Amino acid sequence: MKKIFTLNLILISILGFSQVAISSGSQTNRWTFGGGLGVGFGSNSYFNLQVSPRVGYKITDQLEGGIIGNVSWQKDDYYTSTMFGVGPFANYYFARSFFIGANLQQYFINSKEKYTGYKFNTDETALYLGGGYMQSLGNNAFAQFGLMYNVLWKERSSIFSTGFIPSVGFVVGL
Repeated sequence: MKKIFTLNLILISILGFSQVAISSGSQTNRWTFGGGLGVGFGSNSYFNLQVSPRVGYKITDQLEGGIIGNVSWQKDDYYTSTMFGVGPFANYYFARSFFIGANLQQYFINSKEKYTGYKFNTDETALYLGGGYMQSLGNNAFAQFGLMYNVLWKERSSIFSTGFIPSVGFVVGL
């Protein structure tokens, strides 16, 4: 557990500092850039890599809209899976440290069992609503921490195990 925590902390730090270096410091630029990176390890040789880039545009100083994507690759001793998602998002910022947001994602999932060769392809739509806290990193760069809930999630038919997801990411340009 300590190794996973340390690895994630290092990756978050590297991503955070790389985002700060990208910032132009210009107050007139209304474009925002950022995203998140996730790595997971577990039993049965489980490995997960997730990348979630985002591009936004500040409609007002408090309202941002844009597009977010995400690619996730998972594997273990029994299966491999690739998931691609894309869709629009909107965030409303208040008190310069908090936000509420909505994110509509269309996911496309491909998985394959290693021993039987069985392939499974599906898609699912998710509408995440939630909010969170932002921590300034300097030069118009922020770390974002939040919790979102997929209001379209159905326990028996969703590919996801829960409707709640934590969100951690970085944004430059706010």
